[in-house]
Amino acid sequence: LQQAVFDFEKELADYAGTSFSVGVGNATDGMEIFLEAIGIEQGDEIIISSHTMLATASAIKVAGGIPIPVDIKNNDNLISISAIEEAITENTVGIMPTQLNGRICDMDPILAIAEKKGLFIVEDAAQALGSRYKGKHAGTFGLASDISFFPAKVLGCLGDAGGVLVNDKDLYHKIYQIHDHGRDIDGEVKRWGRNSRLDNIQAAILSHKLKTYENVIKRRRFVANIYQERLGDLNELELPAAPETDGNNFDTFQNYELQADNRDKLQKFLKENGIGTLVQWGGMAIHQFKNLGFTQSCPNTDNFFQRCIMLPMNVFITDDDVHYVCDKVIDFYRS
Repeated sequence: LQQAVFDFEKELADYAGTSFSVGVGNATDGMEIFLEAIGIEQGDEIIISSHTMLATASAIKVAGGIPIPVDIKNNDNLISISAIEEAITENTVGIMPTQLNGRICDMDPILAIAEKKGLFIVEDAAQALGSRYKGKHAGTFGLASDISFFPAKVLGCLGDAGGVLVNDKDLYHKIYQIHDHGRDIDGEVKRWGRNSRLDNIQAAILSHKLKTYENVIKRRRFVANIYQERLGDLNELELPAAPETDGNNFDTFQNYELQADNRDKLQKFLKENGIGTLVQWGGMAIHQFKNLGFTQSCPNTDNFFQRCIMLPMNVFITDDDVHYVCDKVIDFYRS
């Protein structure tokens, strides 16, 4: 009855280069499940970027741990390596970098820190399926990772859905059991679990779309190149890294997020000209949710959230549409 799910799980693992994948109800469930399977305990601290969705932090909290948000680098929107090192305490057990906007963090130093300090790595790769760092896929650097198939994602279905990538066989079985009422792949109940299964219809849709996924990524990178070429000379903007043809990163551009002077006025101007934009996470970084008890200082992240904005990025936008967006951005700063 779940053949489409089984097929897609194999296709997803093969695509990303992991031994196993498990289809789950959504990416947040995926994080909660793999953290439970790893066995984090009350009081265990896991370091995350403050520039991530609240789900990254809440998954750790629900699983029994303590999310520790740290600053981003001052020249991009990914987690700061020095901030990770400064945040490590005797209670730190792991690091969960967010592979944000379809770009993978600088993983070599993160892996080195984890090895030196005896910490595990898990990834929030919800936005990064198909992204690569030194040829290695997002979601394959640690014990486990989550992928989101929410409709707004690059590989999206018709509703909430997610996947977990994992290499270790024993951990795979624990994740599988937890996501399906404690039952293993043979149907035998092995533990307490929950219901977070990927729907068979959504799996069939995802399986079909995965066949042409690289073409979708190619198109998004093409759009990003237009933005880079048209807007790269504006001193008022700080653009994301351009699509690389070589180097360490292969970005999928889940989002095109940049920093802009007079961000709010720019957003209003673009709206008046029929262009929709977004400020990610509703304009709030994790450490700014003081009502949730966060007390961390993340000045680079604070500065970033005063200036960040996402321009249209999808496979339906035409070249003319992209150039129109660029024309209006240029008009705003040159008028």
